[in-house]
Amino acid sequence: MGQDEIERNMGVQPLDGIMTEHALGNHDLVAASLEPMTHKAVQRARKGRRLTKHMKQRMAEALNRAMKVQGQEPAPALGVKGLFTY
Repeated sequence: MGQDEIERNMGVQPLDGIMTEHALGNHDLVAASLEPMTHKAVQRARKGRRLTKHMKQRMAEALNRAMKVQGQEPAPALGVKGLFTY
């Protein structure tokens, strides 16, 4: 890898653990999202493939909405900074 290349694989993200803990699947986020989102994008987010700021925000909003659908109150820490380590 060249010195000027960006590291794209960041390892499993906190998003994955939170989704597992709350029994949420990729489809739950896709269904809850108000903006276009694919199952593949959610999987990439969980495994740590680098996303744009906008896509990380979409993931956070979809996660919070999916938790509300399940009757769970999302914690304030479930913003972008609480879900991603980069």
